[in-house]
Amino acid sequence: MSSDPVKRLRSRITTDGIDRTPHRAFMRAMGLDDDAIAKPMVGVVSQKGETTPCNMTHYAQVEYAKTGVAMAGGTPREFTTISVSDGIGMNHEGMKFSLVSREIIADSIEAVVHGHAYDGLIGYGGCDKTLPGVIMGMVRCNVPSVFVYGGSALPGRHNGADVSVLNAYEAVGAVQTGTMTQDELTQLEEACKPTIGACAGQFTANTMAMVAEALGLTVPNSAMIPGVYSERQGVGHRAGALVMEMIERGGPLPRDIVTRKALENACAIVAATGGSTNTALHIPAIAHEAGITFTADDVAVVLHRTPFIGNLRPGGQYHAKDVYEIGGSHVVIKELIAHGFLHGDTLTVTGRTLAEEVADAPAPDGEVIRPVKDAIASSGGVVVLKGNLCPDGALLKVAGLKSKVFSGTARVFECEDDAVEAVHSGDYSEGQVLIVRNEGPVGGPGMREMLGLTALIYGQGMGEKVALLTDGRFSGATRGMCIGHAAPEAAAGGPLGLVQQGDRITIDGENATIELDVSDAELEKRRAAWTPPVSRHRGGLLQKYAATVGQAHEGAVTHAGNAQWPAPRG
Repeated sequence: MSSDPVKRLRSRITTDGIDRTPHRAFMRAMGLDDDAIAKPMVGVVSQKGETTPCNMTHYAQVEYAKTGVAMAGGTPREFTTISVSDGIGMNHEGMKFSLVSREIIADSIEAVVHGHAYDGLIGYGGCDKTLPGVIMGMVRCNVPSVFVYGGSALPGRHNGADVSVLNAYEAVGAVQTGTMTQDELTQLEEACKPTIGACAGQFTANTMAMVAEALGLTVPNSAMIPGVYSERQGVGHRAGALVMEMIERGGPLPRDIVTRKALENACAIVAATGGSTNTALHIPAIAHEAGITFTADDVAVVLHRTPFIGNLRPGGQYHAKDVYEIGGSHVVIKELIAHGFLHGDTLTVTGRTLAEEVADAPAPDGEVIRPVKDAIASSGGVVVLKGNLCPDGALLKVAGLKSKVFSGTARVFECEDDAVEAVHSGDYSEGQVLIVRNEGPVGGPGMREMLGLTALIYGQGMGEKVALLTDGRFSGATRGMCIGHAAPEAAAGGPLGLVQQGDRITIDGENATIELDVSDAELEKRRAAWTPPVSRHRGGLLQKYAATVGQAHEGAVTHAGNAQWPAPRG
């Protein structure tokens, strides 16, 4: 390691000098000798544990990364952070903690990296919020960092077809309507997720893994390798080598990599693959950590101009494993760069440009990933709608929709639980717009994800016969005429809180509009009579979150952004 003071290790503040004798004693108690203490200290963070199968691939992979750091001349320091399973938290009060967990993850990484003055960081993500949480923590700390996705599960097989957990969610509605038996549902339950790893489709985890690739923050072309494949040993070793190279060079640092162009690249890969609407929360939040203002409006511009070329679940047919088998994320990135839809001159963790990294990628296979000239649609799979009902925007995933236009009458529910009860009992009708309000970042609090509800509707055969509009969130696995992230949210005085039963609403995904057919004068009359809902929560984490969180179109962030940390002295 260079003795140049410019490259002086951050960790020396904890190891050098007579007054650091007690610090070194703690390190020796962990088995470190003089050589280990003298080397760069690299944090390796994961969420390994038993809250979700998504992160259980981390056990072995963390060891691979630690070995990679050691082989490259560093001292790895393992630590863990939390994970809240969207799958197990779904459709009850526990889901209110899912988005909150993103902030806890970023905060905890900041606390450990700065608290121990680590020189670099390797961060693993698995379940949905862990990926943006880890990336946000990296950008906030701005030390040499490499992100690694733990990988998806393999799809299951049922009745001769590939299936994922999405099939199980939607099958519940099919049983309720009598189009599937309970025995068939049980068989599907046992078959749909045969291995550990994140959900197999282009849901939030796999979408955010591709976002990491497009941002340039991860081991190149590693995102789509299934979590249980032995190839991930090499990915871990490469992550260790890369972070050590970055420490030696002094960069590129996360904020060198996460530029406006890189953020546009992230949006483009979401659009091209019909990815999760949750990314419209996470990409602005990552930008916020870098001190870049990048809102849902900026996301919308890129979504509109990017062709949709990924035939991936939930709107299409294929899973992450299929993308891996035809060449990985680099197939998509190279095709978008070649046709001017993605910036190739952005930096990656290797120090090379994105275009250089993908140069050897194969052409699209034409089935899993289409070439741009044969795109599924000319515009991205997610649309940001605006109008008098959602002045700051709302999100509609149009990928897979038969029609992008819907007009109907409002059926208002004050919370998700009331809507679930009505859908379970079949107490709703074709042609309605189901309004689920008071579920936003503040109103929830926590902006619940509603895959349980949307899958029930779809499973009952009503996926495009009704629309669902909420200030809450949807899973990356959601499909149907579902509009989320309505901003401003109802609890903050947004127009969604003024909708009454029977109001007519028109949703137009072609023209990116959403309109409430009520006069301005009537809306003002309703606004004067409106009072904010009373929260059911007192004290604890949700109260703290509600007091600090911002609105969805700005990423639902909880601090001022562009965090600064003084360089170690001495």
